[in-house]
Order: sequence, then structure tokens, then C-alpha cells
Amino acid sequence: METEQLQKFILAELNNLGSIQDSRKLFYTPISRHLDQPNDSLVLQSSLQGLQSKEMIDYKNHETYTYTLSDEALDLIKNGSHEARVWACLSTDEGLDPKEIITKVGSTSAKVGQGRAFKQNWIKKVDNKFFKNVLDIEDVTVNNLVYIQAHNTLNDEKELSDLKKRKLIKPKKLLHFSIAKGPQYSPELITFETDLTSDMLIDGSWKNKSFKKYNFDAAGALPQGGALHPLLKVREEFRNIFFEMGFEEMPTNQFVESCFWNFDSLFVPQQHVARELQDTFYIKEPKVADVSDKEYYNKVKTTHESGGFGSIGYRAPFSEDETKRLVLRTHTTATSAQCLYRLAKQEGGFKPCKLFSIDRVFRNEAVDATHLAEFHQVEGVIADKNITLGDLIGFMEVFFKKMGMSQLRFKPAYNPYTEPSLEIFAHHDGLGKWVEIGNSGMFRPEMLAPMGLPDDVHVLGFGLSLERPTMIKYAINNIRDLVGHKVDIEQVEKSEAVRF
Repeated sequence: METEQLQKFILAELNNLGSIQDSRKLFYTPISRHLDQPNDSLVLQSSLQGLQSKEMIDYKNHETYTYTLSDEALDLIKNGSHEARVWACLSTDEGLDPKEIITKVGSTSAKVGQGRAFKQNWIKKVDNKFFKNVLDIEDVTVNNLVYIQAHNTLNDEKELSDLKKRKLIKPKKLLHFSIAKGPQYSPELITFETDLTSDMLIDGSWKNKSFKKYNFDAAGALPQGGALHPLLKVREEFRNIFFEMGFEEMPTNQFVESCFWNFDSLFVPQQHVARELQDTFYIKEPKVADVSDKEYYNKVKTTHESGGFGSIGYRAPFSEDETKRLVLRTHTTATSAQCLYRLAKQEGGFKPCKLFSIDRVFRNEAVDATHLAEFHQVEGVIADKNITLGDLIGFMEVFFKKMGMSQLRFKPAYNPYTEPSLEIFAHHDGLGKWVEIGNSGMFRPEMLAPMGLPDDVHVLGFGLSLERPTMIKYAINNIRDLVGHKVDIEQVEKSEAVRF
């Protein structure tokens, strides 16, 4: 039966009866002839919802349960309950031990029936022998099952609950409805218009039409819009802090660098372990890059081999083949070096600057809960005349305070391209301990002087990861839940905007 036909029938029945207290009675009327599935309450509910949305009816849901018998229950009806079987195999004068009971009635009946027969005081135990305690019994379990088989239910809730626990009956929920006339009731089905069209306005037909009431309280469907990943939210917060402090953003869209810019220009020795295959991704094709500024290249080479600017260098051969190799950049400091190089070459002489970058870097590391082969590095560079380590520490305190980290500690460290170098620690109130959050230092003269920067120009640098503060902010313990195929898309959509 189509929905419209069913709705017409319901309205007609309401017109005849005034109200319908139990929709199940409808299925004993001519309506059953029109339904393909006479007992399908979902079909009826759908029709009722349509009528209620037009305020033609009001209806309420009512739930009832019917019960069907399991295979075990049918066996009990045929052969008696387990407790009755145990009682029947005993006598009043000659007792049986447990093994003999199992032999007579089977292990299942012996196990289940013995306890239930004891509970009903049908049997007794004397010296590990079992005897009948009464001469006659009423097999209540079987009687209840026979009643349910005939009527699909049982009036005794306690007995019903017991049979359900024993899994002798299977409940089935049925839905029926009580139906009353609504404010807009009519014996005939009214078709409401949902839209007021321009044609209706032109020909005036809207005056004779009924319009569906607009529901101003409807929540509506949530739009399936995009959402920023937690890393991007934290990244944007970092960018705002940098811009607020007068920094300019460096271009970091070049993931592949030559070893010259990634290592040599930073005064990282060519024999350094970080340049080995187990720490670096080298590019297979093309294999090498060209050297654009031969004069600058020769200064870097001389500084590595024999020193200069107060340094003795590394006293090791400098390979042109090695410096031309291409790598996936291991840090964004390669970009910082190029920006400082352009700063030294700019017309009009040196001008102080503050630069920052936030972008991906790549390292050949084993992936675990806290490490990935690619991650984001946050880096800042300050170049000015006669600035000192004290300026670096003062800047760090201001910068991290804007992130909500006011308790800082600094520990001496070693970096090939900064001297002095400092590791930065902050007290994490949630963890109750000091956590390393970044690295910093003053760029060495061996790195800056070959570029052509004046002797009194000092450069401060610092860096930290983007992933670690994001994991702390969003309480993520495994970095693979933050980046990669295991990311919970729903969590990304629901993550709040970060505020340090």
C-alpha cells in the first residue's frame, strides 16, 4: 500500500472512530488488505509522521514485547524441565550419587536441574546420595513455556525474567501507536505546497493553496565543510606570534637542497655523521647541483680546510663532489643561510632583520611514537649589530611567554654552526617536569664571514618542532595519530582552535 493511500485510510478511520487507541486494531480492518506487510509498524510510522508534520494528527509510540521459544525450550515441553528430570530419576528410599544422576539424565540436565530442584525443595542429599523429598511436583517451567507458546507472553514478570536469563525464550519488541486528531485535521488528505513560486504570485493561485508550515526551530543539516588540521592551527598561532614581534616570513617552498646550502654553508664538516645515508635522504636523479657563486664557494671551502676569521677550520679535505650532492633538506636553516647570504649582498649595505619559517624537513629516522621521517621545523633568525647571547635569552623568554611558557631553563649544547649554543627547556605544568622544547645559539663567524656580512653583525637563531607543542596542546601521545593514515578525521573536525 502506498503511503498516500494509507494516510487517507487513517484519516477516514479517525473520522469514523474519533481516535484510535491501538493501531494494531487497524490490521484487523480492511487496511490489512492494502498492506503488503500487514504487521510492518515502520510503514505505518512513516505515514503517521507525514500526517503529523502537517498537524493533521497527533500520535504516540507504544512498545510491547512478544516471546518465542528456543529449541531447548521446545525440548523441555516435550521431555520435561531439567529439574523435573532430576526429580523423576530419584526415589525416596534408594539414593543416587552425582555420577549416577548424570548417567540417567545426562550432564546438562544433571548440572542445571540439580540446583533448581534443591531450590524448590524437591530433592534432598544424605551422605552424598540424592533422594526425592516430595512425592508430587508441578513443573512450573514447562507450564510457563506452554503458556508462552500459546499466548506469546507471560503475566508473571519474575518468571518471565527467569526464562530470559536461562535463554529459553527470545524477546521481540513490537511497536504500535495511539492516534488522535490534530489542529489541522481534515477527513480528506491535504497536499501542502512547500514553495511559493513566481507563477503562483503572477496568476494568483497561491490564494487557494495550503502551504506547509515553516519550522523555524529545525536545526538543519550540518554543512560538510573542511577543517584545519591541528598542526595548521598551531602553525597559524606561531605565525601570529612572529608577525606580532615584527618578523618576516622566509620562502621555504624548496624541499630539495644541495649539500652546499644544507651543510657546507653552515660550517657542518663533510665528515659529520649526520651526512651519512642513515641520517639523510639523498636524491637519486638528478644527482648534483651547480655552484652559482664560485667566489663564495671558494671562501667556504677555505674556511673548512684551513680556517680563517679566528678559526683553524676542520683540517680535512673539502670535496666538490660532496658539496654538489642533492638532499631532502634536513632543516630549514638551509633557507636561513640563503636569506643571510642575500642580506650580505643587498645594495645599500647591511640592514637589521628578523626572519622566521615554518615548514617540512626530512630525516632518515626510524618511525615510532615520537619520531617521523618528515616533520615541521619552526625557525627564527635575528640579525643585527653587536647583539649578544643575553639578547637571545631575553628574546626566548618573551617569545615562549606568548605561548604560555614562563618558566624557562637554558643548557649549554653543541651545534656545528652556532657558538655558543643553548638547549631550551620549559616546565610543563601538566606533566609536572621540565621538557626540552627547542635549540638555539649564535651563528659562528666561520658561517657568516664568508657571506660578506660585517664583523660586528651577529645573528641569533633558534628552532623547535611544530609537532611536539601540537601533541601537548591536544593531548596526543602518538605522533602517528597526528600525521599519517591513522589520523582520526572526526577528531580533526572537532579540534578546537588553539590558544597558547
